[in-house]
Amino acid sequence: MPIAVDIDVMLARRKMSVGELAERVGITPANLAVLKNGRAKAVRFATLAALCEVLECQPGDLLRWEAEGTAGE
Repeated sequence: MPIAVDIDVMLARRKMSVGELAERVGITPANLAVLKNGRAKAVRFATLAALCEVLECQPGDLLRWEAEGTAGE
């Protein structure tokens, strides 16, 4: 998928665990894992807003577009 999710980067910068982020955002750790591993087909704006609020960042800090075939290079 051409949209890459960089939640891991922000978690490391904030020195926060996946479990803590999930709890503070109000989603399950399993659903957060689906999102951060790039397996999600969609994300609600409310969830994206909550992630940005907790991580003190902008949506562009969490999501970025990659051309097809460049992921993992």
